[in-house]
Amino acid sequence: MKFFLLLLFCLHLVSVSAQKIEGKVFDDKGNILPFASILIKGTTQGVTANNEGYFSFTLQPGRYTLVCHYIGYASQERSVTVSSTNMVVNFNLTVQTLTLKPIVINRDGEDPAYEIIRQAIKKRPFYEKQVKAYQAEVYIKGIMKLRKLPEKVLGKKIPQQDRNDMALDSSGKGIIYLSESVTKISKQQPGKSKLEVISGRESGSNGFGFNFPVTISFYNNNVNIFDAQLNPRGFISPIADGALNYYYYRLLGSFFEDGKQINTIKVIPKRIYEPLFSGIINIAEDDWRIYNCDLLLTKESQLEVLDSLEISQIFVPVSNDVWRVKNQVLHFNFKQLGIDAVGDFVNVYSKYNLEPNFPKNFFNRVVIKYDSAANKKTKAYWDSIRPVPLEPEEIKDYNIKDSIYEIRKDSAYQNIDSLKKKQGKVKFTEILWTGVNRTHYSKTNTYRYEVDPLLKVLQYNTVEGVAINPSFTISKLVKQWNTRISFLGDIRYGFNNHHFNAWAGLNFRTRDFDNDKKLKRQSFYIAGGKRVSQFFKESTLDGLGNTIGTLLYGRNEMKIYENYFGKAGFSKLFESGARFLIEGEYEDRMPLDNTTSYIFNDKYQYRLKPNYPVEILSSQFTRHQAVLLHAAFSIKPGQKYIEFPNSKVAIGSRYPTFTIDYTKGFKNILGSDVDYDKWSLDISDNANLKLAGVIKYKLVVGGFLNNKSVYVQDYQHFYGNVSHIAKEYVQTFQLASYYQFSNTSSFYSELHFEHHLNGLLTNKIPVLKTLNWNLVYGTNALYINPDVTYAEAFAGLENIFKFLRFDVVAGFQNGYKPNFTYRIGFDGLLGSAVNSMRFSKRKKVISEW
Repeated sequence: MKFFLLLLFCLHLVSVSAQKIEGKVFDDKGNILPFASILIKGTTQGVTANNEGYFSFTLQPGRYTLVCHYIGYASQERSVTVSSTNMVVNFNLTVQTLTLKPIVINRDGEDPAYEIIRQAIKKRPFYEKQVKAYQAEVYIKGIMKLRKLPEKVLGKKIPQQDRNDMALDSSGKGIIYLSESVTKISKQQPGKSKLEVISGRESGSNGFGFNFPVTISFYNNNVNIFDAQLNPRGFISPIADGALNYYYYRLLGSFFEDGKQINTIKVIPKRIYEPLFSGIINIAEDDWRIYNCDLLLTKESQLEVLDSLEISQIFVPVSNDVWRVKNQVLHFNFKQLGIDAVGDFVNVYSKYNLEPNFPKNFFNRVVIKYDSAANKKTKAYWDSIRPVPLEPEEIKDYNIKDSIYEIRKDSAYQNIDSLKKKQGKVKFTEILWTGVNRTHYSKTNTYRYEVDPLLKVLQYNTVEGVAINPSFTISKLVKQWNTRISFLGDIRYGFNNHHFNAWAGLNFRTRDFDNDKKLKRQSFYIAGGKRVSQFFKESTLDGLGNTIGTLLYGRNEMKIYENYFGKAGFSKLFESGARFLIEGEYEDRMPLDNTTSYIFNDKYQYRLKPNYPVEILSSQFTRHQAVLLHAAFSIKPGQKYIEFPNSKVAIGSRYPTFTIDYTKGFKNILGSDVDYDKWSLDISDNANLKLAGVIKYKLVVGGFLNNKSVYVQDYQHFYGNVSHIAKEYVQTFQLASYYQFSNTSSFYSELHFEHHLNGLLTNKIPVLKTLNWNLVYGTNALYINPDVTYAEAFAGLENIFKFLRFDVVAGFQNGYKPNFTYRIGFDGLLGSAVNSMRFSKRKKVISEW
């Protein structure tokens, strides 16, 4: 017993004897130097000063030498003796004095910096692959601050409640994001990596914060930042193999630290609007490694989203010959749409292990894994491990927003009335234009409901005249089943033909882990009733587009029919990333004919067509029944995952997606008149070629194994477009009519291909490079038989005003003259997101497929 008491006493003495050392880092004029690195000499242990130059850490009693590093300033050492009292240690750094030996200019007039860079380029592959495997921990602190927030963004007023939630002051200033995390990095050549998130927190939420270290290595030829989001081409390293073709270099001088000569070189892009850095890189003499660097990207570097991004790195030795990043700071500015924001992401690396012993199958499909208690750490934990002290405004932000979060969480069910009040009453404008989207709060029966806006579901066609087609959805999470149950109702009325159609569906969607940790994500749905369908159900031609085309130009391209139907299906996403779908359907298909020919301009009356595809039919189809079985299987080999404590998220792989699809039409079951077997195989992918741009493609082959009895609804259809507004890229024949090539052939093949150069050529054209408009080109091709072939070639500009795309398109069909026209669509930095929203329209039967 005495032994244990003595042991506890000793442990207590150890814990209280560790003393705090704190201080600030200034320059010789008294200005604060933010994010300086303070190390214990001879080790990789140390901390980083915050944005106010303040640092703090604890040390056991003893004598130490502290070294303060800041890029552009001479390092300073301070010897300290830690005893029983806390200490204040300040650093005052002076600008690095550079000595410049007499420069010997060769006959070509070359600066001596070029020979230093050539040596660094020669050593680059060695340092890139020097470490075969390693582990390290990295502390990440991310902060974003608003300096200005306008009253409106894109014409939409920012609600006062949103401003209050962000805790902004009256001028629209304040912290809008603050997080910190600790993540273990594990890497092994070639190309294996894994991140294990140990802890994470986000101000004002129960989130995990920003946990993915932005690992930037200038030993790579092509440098990606934030996973290529800031520029899909990446950026060319100042010591890349071909760097001499892109940069000018100037030797500013040299200095000595720890007996090493360090050469300070200014990096200057040869051309603007190329993916190039500018700034300072320090190269050690003789071993030609990067000692530290401070490099900048701007809009003239083809930087997207941000206005500028400054990258500072300080390296330290972790063994006799291996140097790794100790401190990395990313400082960015953002000024768009009237929003003015700045931010910093600070990475502090520690606990490097260059000889890790990875267990078998350590590197698997899970590349990012969160500890089950990652977001449950206490304030005391963070105060004990944080290498970058919080600033006063950060402490205030955590205190205020975390308190508000806890209050709201604790009172979520107690204050049901206040939650209902916050949503507000349903407004007339919501019913007409924006739609109703509400949650019914209850202690025992919380559910969500959505209703379509009435004006947006109005349409006009030559069959129904004016038609209205609203739908509503009610969904509820049943926790004991881990299942969300959704009920969808759909009604439609044509004011000219006086037909009323209604149908409903139920969907059961389960997403969780089984006990064996296998991903469980599946859906079962059932639906039935009477509805109006397009002959090509997957067509991207919507009611609004058809309304405009019909009333203004007499182009009634939408072809519809009525059907009584019943449908049920099941889909599942497997752990491997594979998807499986099987569904059965019964349809009693009834033809519809035009009932009106009204359009705004009678001169286009000649364009109006019957309500069937005249390209493939000479008369209306007869009423018939169809019983169908549809199955599909899709897989993306090598799928990788992020594993959260209670879910998994697929993040793709470097392989294409393969999808096989099969539909069987059964004869004489429930009076079915169809008899066919149809199949297709689809291969698609997006490939990032870095500096050469991005390639997107889709290859499809398929056909009918049996076509004994096939009605027009079951033909093989293709995505077409007759509007000058482009339809979905890498899927659509932009100049083909909607049913021009529909067929029952035993074989067909189609190819969609486009190459986004992302500035590869346009960054050399004066006006286009300033606007950051990029070139895109490609082709769409279709082969059915030697007599039926079709191709399109197109070239255009994208990223116009960040979201528009303009293409000139030429269509070639055997036996016809080429057809030239244009298409306007959405593509580029913001346009891709707009496209996703345009073509992810809600399906009337909910399913995973």
